[in-house]
Amino acid sequence: MIPYARQAVSKKDIEEVVKVLKSEYLTQGPMVPIFEKAVASYCGAKFGIAVNSATSALHLACLALDLGPGDWLWTSPNSFVASANCALYCGANIDFVDIDPKTCNMSPERLEEKLELAEKIGKLPKIVIPVHFSGQSCDMQKIHQLSNKYGFKIIEDASHAIGGKYKDKLIGSCTYSDITILSFHPVKIITTGEGGMALTNHSSLAEKIISLRSHGITNKQTPINIKAPDEIWNYHQLNLGFNYRLTDIHAALGLSQLKKIDSFVKKRQQIVNWYNYRFREFPVRTPWVHPLSDSSNHLYVIHINQAFQKKLYLHLSQKNIKANVHYIPIHLHPYFLNLGFKRGDFPEAENHFSTAISLPLYVDLKQRHQKKVIKSVQEFFN
Repeated sequence: MIPYARQAVSKKDIEEVVKVLKSEYLTQGPMVPIFEKAVASYCGAKFGIAVNSATSALHLACLALDLGPGDWLWTSPNSFVASANCALYCGANIDFVDIDPKTCNMSPERLEEKLELAEKIGKLPKIVIPVHFSGQSCDMQKIHQLSNKYGFKIIEDASHAIGGKYKDKLIGSCTYSDITILSFHPVKIITTGEGGMALTNHSSLAEKIISLRSHGITNKQTPINIKAPDEIWNYHQLNLGFNYRLTDIHAALGLSQLKKIDSFVKKRQQIVNWYNYRFREFPVRTPWVHPLSDSSNHLYVIHINQAFQKKLYLHLSQKNIKANVHYIPIHLHPYFLNLGFKRGDFPEAENHFSTAISLPLYVDLKQRHQKKVIKSVQEFFN
């Protein structure tokens, strides 16, 4: 079976993990801060806070920006449910902004229209989460301009996008956002096994996230955390936090993977270029990348006639090729339908879902396997 995605773990990666397993610290040791600084430096951000998943990072980012009951968070319906669930974890309200059909990212035009209406009825969002689908950045400069006008905070969900660029800057620099979220799940650009990170240029946000990821505990002296002269213990819980820490084992794998990220992105681009070339005469629409963006190519998504989507998926499965569909629009999941959303609310996201197929794309995809994928698609249309 050719999977749609998988990790690329080398002998060197394994050796780095084994070093930690043989060391004094398996968690809360030196590897996590080293990994955080390396990722932040690579992306061009001041602070990186590693956690056990991108979902945890989204949750903590919302809390750090004081999202709570009565507030609104808007995100893209074309994403995994975590991009919306982070609002619900905080007791806030969730809504969506439809996508641009070419990039499959949040449409700045639809966002502006929705903001104009929301301002009139007093329901402006406190936070907007643009999702960089498949590794291509949203048009962050336009979204940032709207944030200045309407007063919302921005969390970039860059779970797909480390290694990608926007306007010649690496995604994660937080040039146009308050916080950027990365994912290190095994199918992403680099992996820690499971894990994520929040990047920011604001020290106050970084301090909040650091505290919240470890039970809301701090050992720093504050006006409400003053150590008594005879007290030997020096930690206090100031907020209701969580155990969202990343282990040194995971950080060691991530640090080793980070050293190869540019070669990983280059290899993914080569695979994409070959797909694009071979599919140029097929009745499919290949991914379109905005001139301001350099995608990290987490996914390779083609669009076909809606009548053929399921048939092509089954045809590839019969050939031992595991395709996928990204994503079921969040608002169409039963949980969100029960919140009042309905089919037809976000037509572009729904059209994307009914015509999209994600073909295999990963660093170790062998040329013969890619040729098999291409031949199988060709056979289907013939």
